[in-house]
Amino acid sequence: MTRISSNGSNKKKEEVHVANGGLKQSAWSKALSSRAVWDDKDEFLDVVYWFRQIIAIILGVIWGIVPLKGFLGIAIFCMVNAGVLYVYFSSFQQVDEEEYGGTWELTKEGFMTSFALFLVVWIIFYTALHYD
Repeated sequence: MTRISSNGSNKKKEEVHVANGGLKQSAWSKALSSRAVWDDKDEFLDVVYWFRQIIAIILGVIWGIVPLKGFLGIAIFCMVNAGVLYVYFSSFQQVDEEEYGGTWELTKEGFMTSFALFLVVWIIFYTALHYD
């Protein structure tokens, strides 16, 4: 089934995917619904990756405002980041970890990128608020 854009142009047709008699859910709507069915493994890995980036930004801002310093801040970030994502994919989504290469593969998906983002946000906020 296709839908023609508002200007009626045939060049700008959008595919409307129909699965099992209904419209296909977006990745984010599936990400926020419990026990969603993930037909595409890469789609779920993308959601895990982007959730991790969101967590990194939020924790970086909080750590910069609080102000946390040093190894304690890094250690707490690592535990919270890994813990939240583990609870997300094992309890909320209840995916079979073995389909994605095991628990460790899902736990480390996008971790280093989120760690770098966390450090940048933490340093910027800490420096802006607490450095004379």
